Amino acid sequence: MLTKRIIPCLDIKNGRTVKGINFVDLRDAGDPVELAEIYAKTGADELVFLDISATEERRRTLADLVLRVAEKVNIPFTVGGGISSVEDVDILLHNGADKVSINSSAVKNPQLINDLVAKFGSQCIVVAIDAKQIDGEWIVHLVGGKVPTTLNLFTWAKEVEERGAGEILFTSMNHDGTKDGFANEALAKLSTELNIPIIASGGAGNMQHFTDTFIEGKADAALAASVFHFKEIEIKDLKEELKRNNIPVRL
Repeated sequence: MLTKRIIPCLDIKNGRTVKGINFVDLRDAGDPVELAEIYAKTGADELVFLDISATEERRRTLADLVLRVAEKVNIPFTVGGGISSVEDVDILLHNGADKVSINSSAVKNPQLINDLVAKFGSQCIVVAIDAKQIDGEWIVHLVGGKVPTTLNLFTWAKEVEERGAGEILFTSMNHDGTKDGFANEALAKLSTELNIPIIASGGAGNMQHFTDTFIEGKADAALAASVFHFKEIEIKDLKEELKRNNIPVRL
C-alpha cells in the first residue's frame, strides 16, 4: 500500500514566506528556503510553495526561489501561483521544481492541462481546485476562493483527470482556516470517482483530523499550513500517531 503523505504549505509573497511562522530557532522567519530545510529534516514528505504576490516580478522571483530551494531540499516540492503557460512551467521545472500546480489558468483554459502534460508528463502536473459548498452543491471558485464559477467540483475534477493531470489538490473553502477538520465527505467522493491521487487541504486543526482524512476521506496526502508553522503539530509526532492508527506513513 502506498504511504500517505504529509505536506506543509508555504505561502510566498515577493520571495518571502507569509502567514505567521512560529519557529523560535529560525534565523529569518521570512526565508522560505530555511523553513523548507527544517521541514525536510523533520519528516515532511513533500512541500508546496504557493506564490500569492501579484507583481509583474513574480516570475523571476519564483524562478530564483525554486533554484535556491532545489539546492538545499531533498524532498519533492511543488510550486504554484499565477502559472499560466508552458513557458512558465518550463522555467520552474528547469530550475528544480518537481511539480507545478495550476488553478485559475486551468479553469480559464482547460487545454493548458493537455499542453503541459504533453510536454512535461502527468507526474509533474498538479491541478489545484478551490471549491465551496453552496446549498448542498460543491462549486469551483477562483482567485483564492473569491470568484464563483458555474463548475461543479466533481465534474471539473473528472475533466482534469481526463485531460491528463497527475494529481488534484482540493481545498474546501468551507473548511479552510476553521481547524475543524477536512471536507472528508467530498474527499471520499473524489477518491472514489477518480483514479489519480487527491491531496486534502483546508481544515487541519489536530492530529485526529489527519487520521480522519486518510480513513474517512480516503485522501492520498494531507496539506496544512498554520498547524505546522506554529508548531501546534510536529510532523514526527503526527506520523507516529498515524502509524498507531495503522495508516502507512514514511517515518
